[in-house]
Amino acid sequence: MKGIVFNLLEQVVREEYGEDTWDKLLEATGLDGVYTSISSYPDEHLYQLVSAAADLTGKQANEIVQWFGSKALAHFATRYPHFFAPHRSGRDLVLTLNRIIHPEVRKIYPGADVPDFDFDVSSEEVLGLTYRSKRKLCAFARGLIEGSAAHYGERVAIDETSCMHNGADCCRFQIRFLPKA
Repeated sequence: MKGIVFNLLEQVVREEYGEDTWDKLLEATGLDGVYTSISSYPDEHLYQLVSAAADLTGKQANEIVQWFGSKALAHFATRYPHFFAPHRSGRDLVLTLNRIIHPEVRKIYPGADVPDFDFDVSSEEVLGLTYRSKRKLCAFARGLIEGSAAHYGERVAIDETSCMHNGADCCRFQIRFLPKA
């Protein structure tokens, strides 16, 4: 996993829970916490940090990963505004994952192993999204979708109809981007 993910995790943990919390997570995991954005690190490091955060907060690991995704999106928008500026909605942004965002991610971070997405755009109201990744970080994808909606001043309703954590070969989401109430 690319170091940028760990950099973002450290940033959102420090912002939300204070400076000492990141150090507590590193202490609990025995990791040194030195991550350069373009280097690659074992996926297990993320899983260990998430597990330590779950223990510290009393939340489930998938809740931590989803929270991280939703918070990380704002930081992606700050770091890479050119990915966000051309779009007017979360749906528009999400639909660029395969053809614009992930190819650019691979240029910026050579060797990045990004998930695969398939889309069903047959409905204007509901976006069907299929997620595939050996990492099974569907909760992170869900959080990023939530963050995308928030970025464009929208609400989002997400129904996960199948999940790799429950034995499915992929995760499937039905997503409704809604105007703010």
